Amino acid sequence: MIVHARAPLRINDIGGWTDTWFAGRGEVLNIAAGPPVEVQVRAHPASSRTKKRVLVRADNYGRSFRMDPGRPSLDPHPLLQFCVAACPPPPRFDVEVRIHSPVPAGISTGTSASVCVALLGALARLARRKLTGRQAARLAHEIETERLGLQSGIQDQLCAAAGGICHIRMSRYPAARLSRLRLRPEVLEGLGRRIVLVYLGKPHRSSDLHRRVISLMKEGSPRFETLRRLADLASQARLLLERGDLESFGRVMAENNECQRALYDKLISPAADAVIRLARRHGAAGWKVNGAGGRGGSLTLLASADDGRRRALVRDIGGLGRGLRVLPFWLLQSGLTVWRAR
Repeated sequence: MIVHARAPLRINDIGGWTDTWFAGRGEVLNIAAGPPVEVQVRAHPASSRTKKRVLVRADNYGRSFRMDPGRPSLDPHPLLQFCVAACPPPPRFDVEVRIHSPVPAGISTGTSASVCVALLGALARLARRKLTGRQAARLAHEIETERLGLQSGIQDQLCAAAGGICHIRMSRYPAARLSRLRLRPEVLEGLGRRIVLVYLGKPHRSSDLHRRVISLMKEGSPRFETLRRLADLASQARLLLERGDLESFGRVMAENNECQRALYDKLISPAADAVIRLARRHGAAGWKVNGAGGRGGSLTLLASADDGRRRALVRDIGGLGRGLRVLPFWLLQSGLTVWRAR
């Protein structure tokens, strides 16, 4: 038996940081993007009595390892091991799990959340266990935060499960209501045509950045006002997209970026600022560091509506050096998708 699953990445998270436990409540608008993370689970009748009956192949790391689904370990790849343990394959099977993402790891697009959601979806189908996308998102977040003690907001898992353009309103961490925007076709086409995804040359670790920002969140800190402003921007971004006002949407992106800088100045790296200066010269409407920000990761640009200026921007980004480059991507309307090979 072979089961496949895929889940989109997340870009351009307006209101990010307000979906965290220390914010308490907040709003985020984000965009699901391809190429999606892909998971394949191949099962065959158990051929031995070894407890390490799950073989995991993490293609992007060029590494394979065996594990006991009843005893997950912190080395290697604890997130993968604890996902397998949370939804173990039936004992009658030996299982090979293959995980692949077409984009580099650690680029601030919620890749780890997408992997978890897709892996849980595939394992649930193998075990004939009913698991909705929202349930997979909730379980993936629980594994990352409660079982592994990592810092994570809730938006990445929800975007991976739902797809499309998501507006997430978190009333009380981690409870949230998600709405998918229904934009006019010409607005959606214009948005997809103008967005440029830029890799900033190196991976980053968002959990470490969360811990640093949390340490700055003293009682009465003005940073809490910044969090409230970020949540307001997410609400504004939704209204602007529904109206089809992409120029104003770009300005919200840029303001969101400066709010991230106000939270902690190192969330916007020198490499990101270099790309932003270039984007301004080419008439871009907006820019925003993806995810938590910091050194490395990625940046979303809303380029000029003029095709010539957009192409010139893409060309000149490649000339900045330092590993900076434009990544191929597309808007993805589908969220978690699971199917059995026939």
